[in-house]
Amino acid sequence: MPILFGGFSLLLVALWIYCIFDVVTTDARDCRNLPKPFWLLIVLVLPDVGSIAWLIAGRPRVVARAERLRPAAPTPPDDDEEFLRGLRERVEEQRRRAREQQDRADEQE
Repeated sequence: MPILFGGFSLLLVALWIYCIFDVVTTDARDCRNLPKPFWLLIVLVLPDVGSIAWLIAGRPRVVARAERLRPAAPTPPDDDEEFLRGLRERVEEQRRRAREQQDRADEQE
């Protein structure tokens, strides 16, 4: 029987340490229901109840993290006005140079 209680106590201490680490490393914007310092205080003062409360009511939802980390979708080049403007300018410059070269070649003949 003492081994059972010892193992259970060890699990509770591991849970408590995990929750302290989780509260400390969680971004303050992602904490739910209470500000981050209050969650840390609750987990430190009430180890068992505070740890379970953090896991249920304070820990950020996984969806929120995934949305924040998702990179912005790239814009196709044909939707980027600045890219298209630069492309048109390059084409016009190439045409102008080609006309100048053609004019010079016509003058030499």
